[in-house]
Amino acid sequence: MKDIILNNIVVRHIFTPIFGFFFFFFLIIFHPIQVFCYNVFGYSAHKKSVDILCVFLTYCHWITWCSVKYEQEEELPIDRPKIFISNHQSFYDIPAILWFLRKHHIKFISKIELTRGMPSTSYNLRVGGGANIDRNDGKQAISEIIKLGRRMKEKNWSTVIFAEGTRSRDGVLKPFQVGGISALLKSVPNALVVPIVIQNCWALNKDGAYPLRLGQKLSWSVLKPIDTEGKNAEEITKAAEMAIRAKLGQ
Repeated sequence: MKDIILNNIVVRHIFTPIFGFFFFFFLIIFHPIQVFCYNVFGYSAHKKSVDILCVFLTYCHWITWCSVKYEQEEELPIDRPKIFISNHQSFYDIPAILWFLRKHHIKFISKIELTRGMPSTSYNLRVGGGANIDRNDGKQAISEIIKLGRRMKEKNWSTVIFAEGTRSRDGVLKPFQVGGISALLKSVPNALVVPIVIQNCWALNKDGAYPLRLGQKLSWSVLKPIDTEGKNAEEITKAAEMAIRAKLGQ
């Protein structure tokens, strides 16, 4: 009965705008907070402001009657950088990753277009220390990823790379691309490689951007690190892909 009610188009049209209001309200409110924290107190204060923002963005999903679940198969060390290899289903993937893995100082490899026009998000991408790449300029992209790798090594940061290269809009995993992972591994050869599995975020937009599907079981699962001993970038990428496919049942 609950599923029937939540899938009712009228109910979806009621709860989706409420969710949208609060989601974008937090993005707008935290934009000047981020600017203030970064320019007055520096990186650490800015990061804390982003962490707090991501709490609100992650649990906004309760408004749409979605559950939010995080699981981690084993404790990860905090004294070495990590490359988290993940599938990608939605913009909603990202705030939860930043919140749940906040102690690992997560950075992203993002399209340079995202550094403009989005409150909070664009500012964080510009000053947060990730890699903002031009997909039409392979040389620039690799250069930015290598610079990110150097920052990871120097500051003990971690990076999430969406190895499919684009979102999966139906939840079906796309083949992983090795280029970005290879560039990071060359820059940070001691990085721990860890798969992340995101489930059901795609289903929020199953029928399009509006209205959202309600009552989804959203989950983020951090799997065991990949054994990289004696493996090249292609083999490591394939191992991560197979681990994620197994978790997704694909």
